[in-house]
Amino acid sequence: MRSVTYSMGVSLDGYIVGPDGDITAPAPDDEIWPMVMDEIRGVDVHLLGRRLYETMLYWENPDENPALDDQEREWAALWDPLPKVVFSTTLSAVEGNARLASGGLAEEIERLRAEPGEGDIAIGGATLAAEAAALDLIDEYRVRVYPVLVGGGTPFFPQGERRVDLELVESRTFGSNVVYLRYRVARQAAVGGPNQAVSASASPSSDPSPTHAT
Repeated sequence: MRSVTYSMGVSLDGYIVGPDGDITAPAPDDEIWPMVMDEIRGVDVHLLGRRLYETMLYWENPDENPALDDQEREWAALWDPLPKVVFSTTLSAVEGNARLASGGLAEEIERLRAEPGEGDIAIGGATLAAEAAALDLIDEYRVRVYPVLVGGGTPFFPQGERRVDLELVESRTFGSNVVYLRYRVARQAAVGGPNQAVSASASPSSDPSPTHAT
């Protein structure tokens, strides 16, 4: 079954956007870039809120954007045809290989999980991810932690009073002192009910079964 993943670059204090509105993570360097490419290759469909969808329109039609360098053009060539589902109460139409969500987030994810394919269902944007987390729909958290403290802004992790136990699947440290962490949500089957997070240690799994880096 497809996994639902949430992956972004964050500051050490956990923010994806700082208090000044600037994105925390700089453009990937040559060491991190292959990991970013591997991540997008592993995605089958991307879920976005309106704000992120509008931001990402910059990457559509890469052949028509002379501002892109070779690496950016390579990434955009993968992003452009990727199926996207946009959640918005204000948009009446979307462009490219995107469609407006026809149901709620849980309904859309249930439908996408049932479709054939092994690629990830990626979630983009803190607001949409917070809703998915509250519904216990996220399977993996993937963070690139940058060595900077920004002191506030938009947090990567949902700010809800809810414990989620995690298993460390993969970690990498880059020459730029960026640390990549990939955590899987620890769940066990509840008798007569849906899966729940395990009330256990958040130590690394004894059988991590790592896949490609993100």
